[in-house]
Amino acid sequence: MRQHNIRTWGLFALALLAAPWVFTSSLGHSLLTQMGIAAIVCLSYNILLGQGGMLSFGHAVYSGLGAFAAIHALNAALLPVSLVPIAGGVAGAGVALLLGGITAQRSATTFAMVTLGLGELVGAMAWLFPGVFGGEGGIAGNRVSGSAPFGISFGPQVQVYYLVAVYTWVCAGLMYAFTRTPLGRMLNAVRNNPERVEFVGYDTRRIRYLAIVVAGFFAGISGGLAALHFESVTADVLGSQRSGAYLLFTFLGGSGYFFGPVIGAVLMVLAFVLLSGITKAWLLYLGLVFVAMVVYVPGGVASLLRGPKPQLRRLPQYAAFALACTGLAAMVEMVYQLQLQASLGSELRFFGTTLDAASWPSWAAAALLVLLGAAGFAWARRK
Repeated sequence: MRQHNIRTWGLFALALLAAPWVFTSSLGHSLLTQMGIAAIVCLSYNILLGQGGMLSFGHAVYSGLGAFAAIHALNAALLPVSLVPIAGGVAGAGVALLLGGITAQRSATTFAMVTLGLGELVGAMAWLFPGVFGGEGGIAGNRVSGSAPFGISFGPQVQVYYLVAVYTWVCAGLMYAFTRTPLGRMLNAVRNNPERVEFVGYDTRRIRYLAIVVAGFFAGISGGLAALHFESVTADVLGSQRSGAYLLFTFLGGSGYFFGPVIGAVLMVLAFVLLSGITKAWLLYLGLVFVAMVVYVPGGVASLLRGPKPQLRRLPQYAAFALACTGLAAMVEMVYQLQLQASLGSELRFFGTTLDAASWPSWAAAALLVLLGAAGFAWARRK
């Protein structure tokens, strides 16, 4: 087991080092940087969701306030640029120390509702203090304004990426180590059977409270890295939509596996940056994928990758499902073309082919794909 862990973390470090050499464009470096930042915050969220069974709708409070603390530390030149994310982590932990005392008092649905309320409260308060949060324009910073030791100014995107990669590897390792500590094990016990934990003499509220503080620290580091990458922080980073994204993609990646949130982080960046630029219906697709994963693959993408041999038998199901989704996506794109982009004409490009939203053969072909995919999926499930 020890050798397996060493091999896994070694491969993870190698992947982080080699990624910029594979994706050499500035867009590729930017996407990789955002994936590293998202991986930290999703892993921190999974301390609550996967490890502790705490469904939080306010996790963006810790990452967002960590981002504001980091941008103010950057502008005040309080720390070297490479250590600015630590200021975000301290701020995230500090906020968790304050708010965690309230949220940790309850569990299950009540915990979720309390975090939702606190998240909305903090998000609304951000607009009342423009001197701290910058109002609509937010707070801007400049990561290259300081000294450049060893020629590292963090101006080139690849330098920012490697800083994020170091933080990603270290933070992921620390969070993995946390899952192996007595506190991490007791957090699992609180998730599975809180009554028994109370019976043997442990305080479940204190265990949840400490887990919230740990998660807040790492979320704050993620916010600090985001502040360095974008060099700007607005009040939007505190909103419930950001917290919902953390929940959605952590679940899609696989909250039951340690590296599942990393997969979810990759999907989150691809969805928000690439998919949103390809189609206006990306949120609709995201919702459909989420519903399908909840119903058919509750373990997330990580559960599909865990056991390759059993999954091979399901390849016909996946192929049929992909065929049906392709037909459905073609129909959605044609509807969007007619309703939102009618001035551009009725023709559109879809997977290298031209569809005419005003022509019945295009609709018939899309419907045929849906029917064939649905029939094939139903047949494959019976086998």
